[in-house]
Amino acid sequence: MVCDNVNNAPNIGSLFRIADAFGIEELIFCGSDIPLGKRMTKTSRSTEKYVNHSIQADIETQIKTLKANNYYLIALEISENSQPLTDFTLNTKQPIALILGDENFGVSESILQQVDAIVHINMFGNNSSMNVVQATSIALYEITKQLNS
Repeated sequence: MVCDNVNNAPNIGSLFRIADAFGIEELIFCGSDIPLGKRMTKTSRSTEKYVNHSIQADIETQIKTLKANNYYLIALEISENSQPLTDFTLNTKQPIALILGDENFGVSESILQQVDAIVHINMFGNNSSMNVVQATSIALYEITKQLNS
């Protein structure tokens, strides 16, 4: 999982927990102000102690590295080119990286242009978006279900 400027401490802690729950290989935080302190550990439930993670300054460099290592990149974002997660069929043997965007602005347009797939979660209420942790949980559940079938 690659997080672009996700910088809310409780969200980061919850992302550690969900990464652990789904057996994510590595949690990569991109940005300059990633709070891995006490507020984060309240929600992480100590998973930060054993979930592999790193902090990288720049997501563009991280995307290039993943592409060079033959990763299949999936962005979780509502956009003109995104497809509903329920319609998405994962058809690759490549390792997979799920790209998550900034809590306020989502995945940037420059990153969306570099990924292999863009998926979104259908919304049926009045709100047009979902918290990054809840959205990640739903996406990982669907991707894991497809990988295991």
